[in-house]
Amino acid sequence: MPIETARTRLRQWREPDRDAFAALNAHPEVMHDLGGPIDRRSSDEKFDRYVMAYETHGFTRWAIETFAGNFLGYAGIMPSRPGHPLGPHTEIGWRLQREAWGHGYATEAASAALADGFARCGLTKVLAYTAPDNLRSQAVMERLGLIRVPSLDYEEPHNGGMWRGLVWIATASPSFDT
Repeated sequence: MPIETARTRLRQWREPDRDAFAALNAHPEVMHDLGGPIDRRSSDEKFDRYVMAYETHGFTRWAIETFAGNFLGYAGIMPSRPGHPLGPHTEIGWRLQREAWGHGYATEAASAALADGFARCGLTKVLAYTAPDNLRSQAVMERLGLIRVPSLDYEEPHNGGMWRGLVWIATASPSFDT
């Protein structure tokens, strides 16, 4: 069930995507705000979670490709992981190859994934979070129309340190309850 935007296609993951996904997760600059690169085993586990999310929930972090078939990264919605500090929720996220930054792909793809989550999947609220220094993702959240909710910010252990998440929210209706 691909989702098409003006320049991209969001689609389910395929086994041949696994290597490109691992390369994305191993890139130091791409992974800077997420505690650094992750190893192949961790990347494969994440890949498998994304595949399983679609099979279980009908939505996922979609693979993003150009119409020519070039892999750009991913964007989409996922159920939160068990034990998340904010409790059970649905989150939106994106990660693009470094070469794809600055071209509007993250906003374009995430907007389509969010619209799909609300329209097709019937979601009413989706959270997003990012590190305080990840200004690029914060700008995408603003362009998507997400609303910053500082009262939901959190910290959690991550890669031997503490990671702080700034929280934003998107809702299917103009009013929301945090």
